[in-house]
Amino acid sequence: MEYKTHLNRKMQARHIQMISLGGVIGTGLFLSSGYTIHEAGPIGTIIAYLIGALLVFSVMLCLGELSVAMPYTGAFHVYAKRYLGPATGFLVAILYWLTWTIALGSEFTAAGLIMQNWFPNTPIWSWSLLFIILIFLTNFFSVKIFAETEFFFSLVKVLAIILFIILGSAAIIGILPYADFKHAPGLSNLTKNGWFPNGFGGVFTTMLTVNFAFSGTELIGITAGEAKDPQKTIPQAIHTTLWRLVIFFIGSIVVMSALIPYEVAGVTQSPFVYVLKQLHLPFVSDLMNFVVLMAIISAANSGLYASTRMLWSLGNEQTLPATFTKTSKNGVPVIALCTSMLGAILALISSVVAADTVYLVLVSISGLAVVIVWMTIALSQLKFRKAFLASGHQLSELKYKTPLFPFVPWFAFSLSGASCLLIWFDPTQRIALYWTIPFVICCYLAHYLFEKRK
Repeated sequence: MEYKTHLNRKMQARHIQMISLGGVIGTGLFLSSGYTIHEAGPIGTIIAYLIGALLVFSVMLCLGELSVAMPYTGAFHVYAKRYLGPATGFLVAILYWLTWTIALGSEFTAAGLIMQNWFPNTPIWSWSLLFIILIFLTNFFSVKIFAETEFFFSLVKVLAIILFIILGSAAIIGILPYADFKHAPGLSNLTKNGWFPNGFGGVFTTMLTVNFAFSGTELIGITAGEAKDPQKTIPQAIHTTLWRLVIFFIGSIVVMSALIPYEVAGVTQSPFVYVLKQLHLPFVSDLMNFVVLMAIISAANSGLYASTRMLWSLGNEQTLPATFTKTSKNGVPVIALCTSMLGAILALISSVVAADTVYLVLVSISGLAVVIVWMTIALSQLKFRKAFLASGHQLSELKYKTPLFPFVPWFAFSLSGASCLLIWFDPTQRIALYWTIPFVICCYLAHYLFEKRK
C-alpha cells in the first residue's frame, strides 16, 4: 500500500478559520455555560473561561508547530504514534473517534427535538433520519462541499453570538428594558452574592465542562491534511483563535453572568434563551431555536468529518485494515465515512434503548477524551522539538515555532491533566473517571494483543 500523509488539499484559509471557530461554538456554549454559572458563580465562571481560553490557545500553539511541520490527515493521532508510541497513537485515535461518534448520535436526537417546536405532530425519528441523510451527503461528495457547508453554519453561529452580545450589553447599560425585575441588570450583579457564592473550588470542578465547551478547536489539526498551503493557512487559523475566543466566549459569559441569577442558571434552559426572553423581543424563541439547530447540524457535520479522517488515518498507518483508506474519485474516504455514520446510528440507538448502561458509559468516556487528546498534543510537541534538534536540524528551519518553549507545552499538559483529576471532587462528573481509566487500559491491552498477533 502506498503510504500517504494527506488527502486532497482543497480547503482555503477562510474555511479552516471558520471551521476552527465553528467547531468550538456549539452546545458547550449555548447550553453548558449555564451549568458553569450555577456552580462557579458569575465571577468564577469568567475566571474559569479565561483559564480555558488560555489552555486551548496553548494547545493550539503546540498543534501549530506540529501541523505546519507535518501537515498530515489524522494529525495528532499520527504525532502521538511517532513520538509517544504506537499504542498511545491508537488510544488517541480511538478516543477522538468515539467522542465525535457519540456526539453525532446525540446531535441527531437534539435536532429532531428542536424541529418538533415547529412540527409537533411529526415523530422525532423522521427528523433525525432526515438530518442523518443530509450530513452524510454533505460529507460524501467532496471535502470542498463539506467546507463550504460548515462555513455557512459557522457564520450563522458567529452572527448570532455577536447579536446576543450587542443586545445583552444594551440591557446591561439600560438602553433596552429587562423584564426580570428581581434581578436588575448591571455589572454590579457579578459580585452581588460575593465573588464565589459556592466557594472558590467551583472554578476548578467546572473546568472539565469549560474544556468541553472549547473542544473542537483541535479540528485545525484534522484539516491540516486537506488544507491548501498549510504552512500559511494553519498559523493564520491558530493566531485568530485566541481573540475570537475572548470576544465570543468571554463576551457572552460576561453578558450572561450580569443578566442571569446564578441560582437559576443552567437549571431549566439555555442561558441564551433566558436572556432573550427577558428582553421580550418578537420571534426570539424561533430565532434562538434556529441558531441552536444550526449549531447542532454544524457539530454533526464536523463530527462526521473528524471521525472519518481518524479511521482513514488508522488504516493509513496500518493500525486498522487498509480498507479504511479507500477513497472516492473526489478523495473522500467512503468506507471510513460509512463506518463512522454507522457508529453514530448505533450510539443513537443505545441512547434510546440503553440510556442508563451502554450509552452512559460511552458518554462518560467521551467526556474526558478531548482533554486527554490535548495532553498528548502538548507532549508530542515536546518530544518533536527534542527529536528535531537531536537529528541535527536548526530552529530556524521550522516554518512555525511554538512560542515560549517549553513553558507553553508544559502549561497545556499540566492544566489539561489537572482538569481531568479535579472532577473527582464533583460527584456528578466523577463517574467519567470510573469508566475512562479502565477504557484506556483496555485500549493499550488491545493494541498490544493486536500487534502481537500480527
